Amino acid sequence: MATELTVDVSQIPVIDISSLVSDNRLDTVANQIRQACCGTGFFYIVEHGVDQGLQNRLEQLSRQFFAQDLETKMQIRMALGGRAWRGYFPVGGELTNAKPDLKEGIYFGSQLNQTHPAVQAGVPMHGANLFPDIPLFREIILEYLAVMTQLGHAVMAGIALSLNLEASYFRDRYTTDPLILFRIFNYPPQSNPQGQSWGVGEHTDYGLLTIAILNDFLDPEES
Repeated sequence: MATELTVDVSQIPVIDISSLVSDNRLDTVANQIRQACCGTGFFYIVEHGVDQGLQNRLEQLSRQFFAQDLETKMQIRMALGGRAWRGYFPVGGELTNAKPDLKEGIYFGSQLNQTHPAVQAGVPMHGANLFPDIPLFREIILEYLAVMTQLGHAVMAGIALSLNLEASYFRDRYTTDPLILFRIFNYPPQSNPQGQSWGVGEHTDYGLLTIAILNDFLDPEES
């Protein structure tokens, strides 16, 4: 019989991962990750090394993109990304549990050109990104993708250590060339407060690792 677990956000552990980022891994961090994964299933990370200035620039550019009219945003619609699964979708363009989500967003991934073997083979979710005509948007997105990918490797090293494995266990066997999915979401104010109360329905992510950054505007997911 399935049971529902409710976790107060104040109970989610906060873990300083500076030792992982600096490649000076400590048993303390591994133990904290083990306890968090076996307990709440989630944990906050601090001292992760991601530059705050980079995050601020990403947020500013994202605000600028979503403030545009729908016609302009649809110039990089996902239909143009094809099998690469890149680009913009409008509010209601995604479903969760068969219900339209009250969010809009942009999908990005590893920047691959037409000569990449996976692109030539037509492998889904491999290809080039679609970028809006906003100065520095492309550069900031690609820089952020690189930084977050390295952070993902560091977190997975901590998870490996928490399982009493070598720190490089996952990277050596599974994530040497990871499938990267980065999404920026915007949840516009709801016009009908008596209707659906959630921007996205309850769900389980399908990737190996999700790193979510949440604030009152920006919600990038999946590295």
